[in-house]
Amino acid sequence: MNEVRRVEDETERGIVPQTGQPMDIATTRAAQEVMAAMAVAKKFPRDENDSFARIIKSCKRKGLAEQSMYTYPRGNTTVTGPSIRLAEALAQAWGNLDFGLIELEQKNGESSVMAYCWDLETNTRQTKIFTVPHLRHTKAGAYKLTDPRDIYEMVANNGARRLRACILGVVPGDVVDAAVNECEKTIQGANKEPIGDRIRAMITAFSDLGVTLAMLERRLRHKTDAINERELLDLRKIYATLRDNMASREQFFEVDTAGDGDAPKSRTQSVVEKVKQSTPHAPEAPQTAPDVQPEPEQAATETAGVTANTPPAPEVELTPEEAAAEWAGSVEVEELRKYLNKSPMKTRILGKFKAVSIEAMNDDQVRAAALEVKTAALKAVAAKAK
Repeated sequence: MNEVRRVEDETERGIVPQTGQPMDIATTRAAQEVMAAMAVAKKFPRDENDSFARIIKSCKRKGLAEQSMYTYPRGNTTVTGPSIRLAEALAQAWGNLDFGLIELEQKNGESSVMAYCWDLETNTRQTKIFTVPHLRHTKAGAYKLTDPRDIYEMVANNGARRLRACILGVVPGDVVDAAVNECEKTIQGANKEPIGDRIRAMITAFSDLGVTLAMLERRLRHKTDAINERELLDLRKIYATLRDNMASREQFFEVDTAGDGDAPKSRTQSVVEKVKQSTPHAPEAPQTAPDVQPEPEQAATETAGVTANTPPAPEVELTPEEAAAEWAGSVEVEELRKYLNKSPMKTRILGKFKAVSIEAMNDDQVRAAALEVKTAALKAVAAKAK
């Protein structure tokens, strides 16, 4: 009885019993931190104009702009929106926000997680509680995760999408739309390289992921030379999705089945081949073996007689266009590059193909440029001869 009375007296005086004391202290400390954060937010409220200016300034960074959007195929449509990287930048610049992930418990092969975003100034809060099974699904089937690092990465990947939704639910929608528009402007205008160079860089990057030029052209429904800024931006989003293993290439492209040999020929190659096929050639004289072998002296006399009496075969004159096409189709590309570098028309060629150098031009462009320069040179020679 005396012991019970002593505990009651200690409780009345504010002395907490030893049982469960660490949990009570942690709870009290967390509550005090929240109250302190809310008090600071009330004392120093955000300046929305200043916060908006910081967001726009952040979206002008090329690194953030290139990671600002995600694209994911769903059925016959494509879902796109602000990425978790842009959402984090918005929360940091908007200010007075508390956001993150908390793993509530982990048992029976799954984790219960809470994603939240709390506006400490307005007391607006978005929370999402979800369960993440410790399973990894593959084409061969699902298998259970046992490595703590694999479990952590699985929880973090699933939590990032919920955290993004919470942040976008607290930050005003018009601010989010303005940030997305500014990121698109940054991608389209901040890069000073010609669009042709950026297209070639994107094609090279896609090839590392197993996406061929023919697959890109089938999706675009036109040649890659005609890609505009809007299409290049969409391809960047698709590339980021494939690079991060958020989707497979089959979900965006028709995968090649016949190999690279069935890729469509370029316009320049087709023109060169048609010119070659239409170019007439002198007929070859039929070779017939004599029935009787003459003596050496007799053979020499007869050969001399035939050589002296046989008129030479008439030469077929080619037009400058035909001669230039035959030449451009038979010379190696590297030799054509050397020829163009020495040509007085080099500056004009670079301007026409929007290239910084002859080496930056692809093989089809080099052949087309060499064909043009050679044709002009042959026409000049023909004009002087007349």
